Amino acid sequence: MTVRIQCLCIDSQDPRRVAQFWQDALGWRRTYDSDDEVALEPPAGSREDSVVPDLLFLRVPESKTVKNRLHLDLRPDDQNAEVERLIGLGATRVDVGQADDVSWVVLADPEGNEFCVLAPLRPEHQAEWRAAYESYQPAP
Repeated sequence: MTVRIQCLCIDSQDPRRVAQFWQDALGWRRTYDSDDEVALEPPAGSREDSVVPDLLFLRVPESKTVKNRLHLDLRPDDQNAEVERLIGLGATRVDVGQADDVSWVVLADPEGNEFCVLAPLRPEHQAEWRAAYESYQPAP
């Protein structure tokens, strides 16, 4: 049996608002849009297209009340610049109990869903990571 993760579903009171933040943050395309759900997919033709799970924002009546059980980790080339860019898009810094000396920054999207902005890969790991990423072939 072959199975893959199709999408990550994110509950929200305003799917369009949260989807717009993530669309701007990731540079992804909106492939479905209704009052109750919005789908984002990687750019068409990119290495991520049809490989990386889509993000599906689903309308729910309740607001977020506790820390996420699942969150996204973003790995930019410049952590400080990316944190400032994301804050400019509407993210906020949050404390989920992380120590002061961690290498990541915890932010929340406009509805409070936490995510992390990681430090860039060290140069000695970049070539290895990119080679593995570029050679990945999704299951048919």
